[in-house]
Amino acid sequence: MTVLIVDDNAMNVMVIQEMLKRAGYDDFRVAYSAEEMFELLNNHGEGNAIATPNIDLILLDLMMPAMDGIEACRRLQANIRFKDIPVIMVTAIGDSRKLAEALDAGAIDFVTKPINKTELLARIRSALKLKRELDWHKERDSRMRQELLLARQVQESVLPDKIEESNLRIKAYFQASEELAGDLYAWHKIDDNRWAIAVIDAMGHGISSSLVSMFIASILKESMRTLWSPDKVFAEINRRLMGLQWENELVHYYCTGIYVTLDLERRTLEYANAGHPAGLLYNAEASLPERLSVSSAPLGMFDSMEIVSRSISLSPGDSLYLFTDGILSPFQGDDETQLEQLASFLHQAREDEASIEQLIVIKPLDGRSDDRCLVKVEVIPRGAKP
Repeated sequence: MTVLIVDDNAMNVMVIQEMLKRAGYDDFRVAYSAEEMFELLNNHGEGNAIATPNIDLILLDLMMPAMDGIEACRRLQANIRFKDIPVIMVTAIGDSRKLAEALDAGAIDFVTKPINKTELLARIRSALKLKRELDWHKERDSRMRQELLLARQVQESVLPDKIEESNLRIKAYFQASEELAGDLYAWHKIDDNRWAIAVIDAMGHGISSSLVSMFIASILKESMRTLWSPDKVFAEINRRLMGLQWENELVHYYCTGIYVTLDLERRTLEYANAGHPAGLLYNAEASLPERLSVSSAPLGMFDSMEIVSRSISLSPGDSLYLFTDGILSPFQGDDETQLEQLASFLHQAREDEASIEQLIVIKPLDGRSDDRCLVKVEVIPRGAKP
């Protein structure tokens, strides 16, 4: 445990050192001015401009020339490297306003001169206990950040790469609102002419929704390959979600989603929409898109539910957009108005990738952060360049 004593009076420094030595503290640093204190703290980082100095406590004199203890304390608090070092102010002044100012500046406690040994040691013990707890929380937070970073890398690793084939293009635009996302997208090539594509939005934000999202991703990976049709895949996801045992019965996790299969040879699109924003299918000949509207309740809410799938025709040159509700946040109005504005925006931006990328990063109008996911699917006419 290292104590930094800051006082312009050498006698005061000697008295404090002797008190601490007799109490078993033997690691001291001394500075005779605030300027010397900052020089010592900066050098204590061993050349690392980010590392926190190995100082556990500062005993800081209130009245010093050039820079007093209150100003020094303010500067300590303003520096990210020093702000968590506890400061006990040492003062001969009984002015309550000055003491209040010192505490407002960031000092956690104070002792008055002449120093009472019992009082000083008690306040030091209290400050060091607080410092140990703070260090423990910082270490835990650091570990948590590392784990979240690893979890995000794992989560992103399961997302598929874009597709560039002679008859089809698929590309995702995605941004998580936090370290981890509750949105996910997936696609699977069934055969040369058939594809399955899904966009899912797990309820909530943060770690819980991301875990549900990863759970659904594992189900999708297998069920897209073995079941592949919209009604069967969604029925399987619903069954597996309902099979989860929640510790808190008041908290129930579910997801919305849209699942599409494309048959490029028969020129058909089959889909199921489980409480999700409508997908938009743009035909080269039409100005307004066809909507892939809700056909079922969200998944994971009811043990028994009917998954309704619908079919619509597909033409070469068509563009399909599937997205989560975070994509609607930059637009004004209710859900229907937002969807109409998005439809108009996508119609104008069909060939402008930069505009779509901007849609992912633009600030939401309501100020609330949400994951944003949009998948663009283009059916390429025969003979066109992929």
